[in-house]
Amino acid sequence: MGIPLFRFLFRKMWNTRWMTLSTLLGLLVAISFTVSIPMYSDGALKRVVSKSIADNSQTLPAGSLLMRYQVSGADKTDLNALQSVDQYIKNDVKEKIGFPSQVFVRTQSLRATEVYPEDPTKVDASRIRTMTLASMDGLKDKIEWTNGRTYKEAAPGGPLEVVMLEEAMYRNDLHVGAVLEYPVSGGTESFIKVKIVGTFKPLKDTDPYWYQGFDNMFNMLYVDPDTFHNKLLKEMQIPINQSSWYYAFDLRDIQTSQITDLSRTLDRLKIDLNQKLKDTKVELSFEKLLEEFRSQSVQLQMMLLTLAAPMIAMVFYFIAMNANQSLQKQQSDIAVLRSRGASTRQIIMLYLIEGIILGGVALAIAPFVGWFMAKSIGSADGFLEFVNRKSIPVGFTTDAVIFGIVAVIIALLASIIPAIIFARSSIVNLKQKLASSDRKPFWQRWFLDILLLGLAGYGYYLSSQQQMLSFQTGMSADQLQVQPFLFFVPAIAIFASGLFFLRLFPWILKLIQWIGGKLLPVPLYLTLTQLSRSATAYYPLMILLILTLGLGVYNSSAARTIDVNSTEQILYKYAADVVITPVFESYQERDPDSKKGNQGGDGGQGGGAGRPPGGGGGGQEQQPQGKIIYNEPPFEVFKRLPGVEAATRVMQVKANVLSAGSSLGSGNLVGIDNVDFAKVAWFREDMYPLHPNLYLDALGKYMESAVIIPTSIAKQHQINPGDPLTLTVNGQELELVVVATLPYWPGQYPAKMPFYIVNLDYVYDQLGTIPYDVLVKTKDGAKLKPIVDALQKEQIDLVSITDANRELINQSKHPTRGGVFGILSMGFLISIIVSLIGYILYWFFNLSGRVVQFGVLRAMGLSRRQLTGMLLLEQIFTAGLSIGLGILIGKLTSILFLPFLQSTTDARMQVPPFRIIFDSKDTTQLYVVVGVMMLLGASLLFVHIRRLRVHQAVKMGEER
Repeated sequence: MGIPLFRFLFRKMWNTRWMTLSTLLGLLVAISFTVSIPMYSDGALKRVVSKSIADNSQTLPAGSLLMRYQVSGADKTDLNALQSVDQYIKNDVKEKIGFPSQVFVRTQSLRATEVYPEDPTKVDASRIRTMTLASMDGLKDKIEWTNGRTYKEAAPGGPLEVVMLEEAMYRNDLHVGAVLEYPVSGGTESFIKVKIVGTFKPLKDTDPYWYQGFDNMFNMLYVDPDTFHNKLLKEMQIPINQSSWYYAFDLRDIQTSQITDLSRTLDRLKIDLNQKLKDTKVELSFEKLLEEFRSQSVQLQMMLLTLAAPMIAMVFYFIAMNANQSLQKQQSDIAVLRSRGASTRQIIMLYLIEGIILGGVALAIAPFVGWFMAKSIGSADGFLEFVNRKSIPVGFTTDAVIFGIVAVIIALLASIIPAIIFARSSIVNLKQKLASSDRKPFWQRWFLDILLLGLAGYGYYLSSQQQMLSFQTGMSADQLQVQPFLFFVPAIAIFASGLFFLRLFPWILKLIQWIGGKLLPVPLYLTLTQLSRSATAYYPLMILLILTLGLGVYNSSAARTIDVNSTEQILYKYAADVVITPVFESYQERDPDSKKGNQGGDGGQGGGAGRPPGGGGGGQEQQPQGKIIYNEPPFEVFKRLPGVEAATRVMQVKANVLSAGSSLGSGNLVGIDNVDFAKVAWFREDMYPLHPNLYLDALGKYMESAVIIPTSIAKQHQINPGDPLTLTVNGQELELVVVATLPYWPGQYPAKMPFYIVNLDYVYDQLGTIPYDVLVKTKDGAKLKPIVDALQKEQIDLVSITDANRELINQSKHPTRGGVFGILSMGFLISIIVSLIGYILYWFFNLSGRVVQFGVLRAMGLSRRQLTGMLLLEQIFTAGLSIGLGILIGKLTSILFLPFLQSTTDARMQVPPFRIIFDSKDTTQLYVVVGVMMLLGASLLFVHIRRLRVHQAVKMGEER
């Protein structure tokens, strides 16, 4: 029974090979895309791990594991149990952790005690010295000898040879050759004689071998580890006080699937240690770090999976549509099999085996395609921008296999459920179904489209009420967060809008027929008649096109919007490519009433364009001895720096503002050189009523005392151009006249601190020199290091230097950002591929299934030109309308939902104003794909009609 079944199955698959291949392709795309997510997130975890390890390794390596046995009270240590736990830690623990260890060190010590010199004439006996006799494994390999030599095995009856840290010897007023008496209790001797034979210093202070710190070693006397164990513990039976075991594991290659098992191992380690030797505990571990890794990995996977879910669902829909087309083409065969005795179970088993075979083949190939996708996601630098850089390490993981199997199961269900429905049909059922083919689909009967529209509307309402976290564009790479809800709900909205349109589609056709009546050309009339009678047959293709193109438009716009807004926030924040804060030398002006003026050090510096306003040196309080005088560094040097295109001075200082005698509060006085500022500063022109250069021109042209103020302040206090303002800085007044109002200014946040833009030279004439920042515009590809080197050569000291381009680069390398853009880019490409393949396959099988109909029309006198026109109109009314509607719905959805991507945590910092981006390149790509689709569809028509033979088409039988 099995062999005939498989023979029949393979024959069926071969007869419908194009449909089989398309199903296989859909499975491959769905599984590969699904598998690529855990692959990428696992690789991204390695990058996160590297950063976390660096951040957590300031004192000790992030993979530190410290276990310690501490004797409690007067308990006596079981040496056999101590030996057992020692072997367990050395061998089993390392194997269970499963990662290479950079360092392993065992430290053992006796109880600290006061020691006495054997010969008081050689060592000062009046000094109290509390020392600890200890041993450290591998000490000889980590030190260099500064005095004396290493320890050797003690001679019978002689003192134990010990060594100590060089600085410890000096602190304790000891010397090489000194013999000390070390009192002990509980052993066979009352004291031990120890002789200092050498001193050392570490080869590398930062080596994790010195995990306990050097402060703890200043009172330590180190003996050979074998001597410590065999002679002191075993032979002399001196009680041990403490034993510590320290590992520094290298966790850089950790995988997501290993985190849970490793956490369990650490939890179990605590129990095992205490069972082997009571009072043995884990004092320091990387358990919290693992929790952080797990949390970040789960969050990244869930976010990327949710972002990808609409695209994956679309591919599953494509698979289901293919399966449904294939089953409709084979429904006569299924009905015949049922009528000839085949059971429903056998027919379902036939399609189940087919699905398992295709799913198995796809699952075998998918990891390799998924690996390529994950690599592509990892190299994403923006939407549809893949750069050739060191990509995230990607490998095959357990999670990837699980995701792949789940994807196969879902795909099988998508294709098997229609088969179950068809398998229950006999010939009679088939005829009844054909007779009622104009029945509305279930989603129309159950008003599923209305329900989904309501759900999408509710999601929009929640977003508008700010009840859901939104996207944080972030001022740094680490702050990029995307709320997947804002990708999932729009997908529902697009799908629901498409379904709702299809509900109206037959009415639109009837309206056109009613308006045109009998005046319609024959091809158009036949097209409308065909579509009106069998509209439901076109629904799957129309939904697929609306969904794929709508999602493509929304995802491309979302990605561009995220990219542009986050980039512009950084550019606005710093106002230029590089912000340099030089050191201003300062001194105090001699007070006429004082005999002596105090010299100041390096004075305060002006607040940078990228830092909170009002932090400048001009904000310092005046000293009683006299005014602070600043010496300005040579500014022309900055213009000649390597890679610098232009430079400008920007002074910022906090001031109190008066208008008509009324206080306007405090503000940020910003002094600029208008000509140079126009060459350097970053402006987004749509933020201003007029071109920014016109405002800069007004600042310098009309009067020296001109000032530009925020529009919000002008409206609040009814201030107009021409009105005077008085700004007070450190008790000195500055008289100004308003020449313009602006909503924003580069580097300024008016909602947080109002800005007052003035001419820098006028400020210096009235108030004297105040420290400023230098804003620099660099040439393409210019590096920061040559700039710093040149300034050092010119002996210009710097307080700070900030590179906005470097922050943009760091932002682009963040795994979350790369994952978001990579997923959206891959989803966009997949939507294009799926829509193209789905369109071609649908029309191929649609045309091949209507041979009899075409033959009858030709036999009735319809010319080839009229038949071709009819089918082209059919494509335009279905595919063309769906394509246009998909693009339109995608744009409308973007306009509705993308504004919620802006930050709700601090609306004042949403500068520049958030804007939605529709890139013409993305639209052009969609139009190219649409053009190719329509061209291929038309080509299929022409080829099909040219091959049509009336005498073959008009025959007895049914369409298949």
